Amino acid sequence: MLVFSRFSLDGPLSLPRSAVQEQAAASRLSTLAFFFLMTSYYIIRPVRDQLSGAVGSTSLPLFYGAVFLVMLLITPLFGLLVARCRRRPLLAWSYSFFIVCLLAFVPAFMAQERIGARELGVVFFVWVSVFILFVVSLFWSVMADIFSRGEARRMFSLIALAGMGGALFGPLLTKLLVQVIGVAPLLVVSALALSVSLALLLRLSASQASQAGGHAEDAVGGSLWAGVKQLWSHPFLRYMALLMLFGDGIGTLAYALVADYAKAHFTDAVARTAFYNNLDLATNLLGALLQWSLTRWLLIRHGAGWGLLIPALINVTLLGAVALLGGGSVAWLYGVPLLAVMLVVTRGFAYGMTKPAVDALYTRVPRETRYKGKNFVETAVWRFGDVVVTSAVSGLRMLGWGVGGLALAGAGVATLAVAAARRAGWSPDLAPEEPVHDGTVGKTKV
Repeated sequence: MLVFSRFSLDGPLSLPRSAVQEQAAASRLSTLAFFFLMTSYYIIRPVRDQLSGAVGSTSLPLFYGAVFLVMLLITPLFGLLVARCRRRPLLAWSYSFFIVCLLAFVPAFMAQERIGARELGVVFFVWVSVFILFVVSLFWSVMADIFSRGEARRMFSLIALAGMGGALFGPLLTKLLVQVIGVAPLLVVSALALSVSLALLLRLSASQASQAGGHAEDAVGGSLWAGVKQLWSHPFLRYMALLMLFGDGIGTLAYALVADYAKAHFTDAVARTAFYNNLDLATNLLGALLQWSLTRWLLIRHGAGWGLLIPALINVTLLGAVALLGGGSVAWLYGVPLLAVMLVVTRGFAYGMTKPAVDALYTRVPRETRYKGKNFVETAVWRFGDVVVTSAVSGLRMLGWGVGGLALAGAGVATLAVAAARRAGWSPDLAPEEPVHDGTVGKTKV
């Protein structure tokens, strides 16, 4: 546990010993909880991908459209739960629901041949998308509620790094187990990992509630549609919604272009699976490297705004290179196509820099905004962008646009993402940044 101790003791010597111990305990529980959460997700991710691959990449607009519609239905329900529930029951009910669903899918995958890959694939693709968006969004909202702004700048990059560890451990565990126990039992393993994450979060929530006198456990309150209303009443959320549309839309564009490349260059499922596995591994390694080095230094020394701006600028550069050089004809680093490099770098910076910066910025807004507004932006707005981007790619392909033209259009969108990142990172309605070493432990913000 040397990493946690070193990280927690990074504050000033004037911190009381009890405060240092509380920070160390909170950092350990948080990092372990996120590790097991991401392990759970990356166990079921290849299970989802083998089904979505069976129906082909041309179904991406249909899949994302179904996810978007489900998000519109579920987001008000999430807002209602946040408005009516205290933090620990909300955690328990939400995570337990997904654990039960994972177990319920086991018989379905045992009967996959009779049900059909298309039918089961559509349902599971939508469910996994809802699962990862809501569970992770709730996790980071709880983190922002527990840690003060100064603590967040020190701790969030380390928590995200633990998630990257889970993102590496999950695929390795899946590779080890799938040949022994098959596909369906992997869902049980994923449910066990998610259960461990829930237990750790409940313990953390209980300990922080006792330190804060129980007020951090209070329900957020507000109306059912408060998440939608937050978007129109807070400039920061509007800028974040634009950044989500423009910035994450670039990731969706890269995914679609790589899907076309894989379809054209790999003739069997094994080769395509190996190709995407290598991309995931490279992406997660890059993300972990960034979180361990550049991101933590950047957030502490220069603030979270730069964590949004730098990846947006890199996306413009990458898309410009693809537009100029072409995606599949130019190979870098032992034959890796430029499109694959673009996907790895854009995803790696999104996971390794943008996400910790975004979550740190949300510590500077009211609790209702952190829970409801953030969830709406990171669910409905995100998936709406996926629908728009994949539909646009399909439409432009039908008009004869090639990789270069699509990348050039993407570079224009990425330029808009730079402007949105600049506005979001320095939005006037954000609370002032606290000093990095603020000495506050478990501070409850309102």
